[in-house]
Amino acid sequence: MYIGETMSHSDLTYWLALKFVENVGNVGFNALVKTFGSPRAVFDAPAVSLQEVGRITKKTAHDIQSFDKWATIENELETADSLNVSIITSDSSLYPKSLLNIYDFPPILYVKGTLSDHDINVAVVGSRRASTYGRFTTERLCRELAMKGVTVVSGMARGIDSAAHTGAIAGKGRTIAVLGCGIDVIYPPENKDLFEKITENGAVITEFPFSTQPLASNFPVRNRIISGISLGVVVVEASEKSGSLITARVALEQGRDVFAVPGNIDSPGTKGTHRLIREGAKLVENTYDILEEIAPQVNRNTEVDGSSGENDISNNAIIPESFQADTKAILKLLGREPIHIDTLVAESGYHVHDVLSILTSLELEGYVKQLPGKKFVIKER
Repeated sequence: MYIGETMSHSDLTYWLALKFVENVGNVGFNALVKTFGSPRAVFDAPAVSLQEVGRITKKTAHDIQSFDKWATIENELETADSLNVSIITSDSSLYPKSLLNIYDFPPILYVKGTLSDHDINVAVVGSRRASTYGRFTTERLCRELAMKGVTVVSGMARGIDSAAHTGAIAGKGRTIAVLGCGIDVIYPPENKDLFEKITENGAVITEFPFSTQPLASNFPVRNRIISGISLGVVVVEASEKSGSLITARVALEQGRDVFAVPGNIDSPGTKGTHRLIREGAKLVENTYDILEEIAPQVNRNTEVDGSSGENDISNNAIIPESFQADTKAILKLLGREPIHIDTLVAESGYHVHDVLSILTSLELEGYVKQLPGKKFVIKER
């Protein structure tokens, strides 16, 4: 099943086929598509032309031209259809735009659930051997982030990751799990129920083909996607050699914000997070510590160009023309009298998560103020 722009079965077959060619890799794949225009054109290109593309050796060019695993590709497509899994290519409108900005973005994502253009993603990761404090703190932070319309991203591992997804679901928000295995391989196996809940309240995604096992080498690779689709990464409990520190390092390389939750100074499980704080990560005590830091990035996504063309409306809010239609629609419903989130959802016709995400963006940009009881008003500017 393919979601996004309409793509023929044969075109998607070539995307998968190129991905299955040994030693092409993500960087080589993307370079080939950029050069020749499409995976189908890559397979039609002469070997000498393929070798002119960086990272494509004579052997790799030969492997592309002699590719013969078409039955495997057909099975991949049939499996996706039978499991209700979507295959999203990097030229799809539903492919996470922020992921396109990382060096080796995956050309293909397997998705079970739904991705949303309105997602304001924040990753929350940490130790698999989480303490009671770590799990409690993670669930609370993620529940509150979800209630603010933030989508929580994590890796569905034991410990902090599982607590992050659980907290987001408890807050009736969205959450995204990024796997280090095939989407049909649930790891750890005890997270089967959590897997299903995540697909119902967000999405499970991976770049790995079906049946790929959770090898240790896969997890550092998947970590770049966790940070790549997020505005920032929050680390809760991490030892000095934790994989979560790899995610934090990658996040910094990608220009993402890095946060850390302090813990017990005598616990080995907090040595890594305390080191992050010493090295400049922002200390997190509550959700506002996160929201105020990611605000500039949210603002850039809806940046006002400063040109003329702002509309005065009946509630005296001024709506920049550059705002998207759904954002304008929510602003038009707001005034100086408090209005409850349920009323905004009912009158706008949008999903509650989308409304919360829009309100969070507007609050961070100074257009809206939240009052107790999930009520919102136009903020004096």
